[in-house]
Amino acid sequence: MASPAQPDTEQHLVPLLDKDGVRLTVDDAIATVTLTNPAKRNAQSPALWRALTEAGRLLPGSVRVVVLRGEGKSFSAGLDRQMFTPEGIEGEPSFVDLARSSDADLDAAIASFQEAFTWWRRSDIVSIAAVQGHAIGAGFQLALACDLRVVADDVQFAMRETSLGLVPDLTGTHPLVGLVGYARALEICATGRFVLAEEAVNSGLANLAVPADQLDAAVTDLAAALLSAPRDAVIETKALLRGAVDRTYDEQRAAERQAQARRLRDLAGLGD
Repeated sequence: MASPAQPDTEQHLVPLLDKDGVRLTVDDAIATVTLTNPAKRNAQSPALWRALTEAGRLLPGSVRVVVLRGEGKSFSAGLDRQMFTPEGIEGEPSFVDLARSSDADLDAAIASFQEAFTWWRRSDIVSIAAVQGHAIGAGFQLALACDLRVVADDVQFAMRETSLGLVPDLTGTHPLVGLVGYARALEICATGRFVLAEEAVNSGLANLAVPADQLDAAVTDLAAALLSAPRDAVIETKALLRGAVDRTYDEQRAAERQAQARRLRDLAGLGD
């Protein structure tokens, strides 16, 4: 059975994408998206976000599990601080440039950044973030974009946007509130404090915490467990759970009945 591409094996796979700090490899039903700038603790930039968006578009239809990991000691330390300087990153608009743009242009720019964080929720895949070391700001939000999070015991989550006079705007607020509740989410964001491995698991931010040297193995085991179930059943179940928060109890009951009817007919060979 295929396993997530790990540092010592990923080099043997031909990447479908390898640019701007992002590498995408595929091994059968498992895709691995790797942040590849450990020298800068996988700091994020608009170019990296465009590459992440492209990675989502390039996924073959055979992929069922997508693993997101970061090279080096940190998953992602957040935004590239050069974005905060007046000159910004070469070839990219600085924050000052964005602030001076029209409402429509500013909204469109942020929406384009958010695209890198949205495709991980697709119903046809299950996404797993393998998180070690720092996951700060945009790094925290990228981990939150995934369905599941397996963390190393040295993980340090923090939402530092508020301390910079900003807000978390890369789709992280919705899953954070869903996972830990409004009050804890507000406290985490407003204080910018670190959330360590034990609290991450206890609060629901992480599914599992393991020693750092066991992170890859734990993700491999989880991916294998996910692949052991029939694909269509997993897709239907994910869609049911994702939509549950927006449905009433009776609406959810109806959604369950409809999903089960589709599964029963498919198993009986009566599906479309």
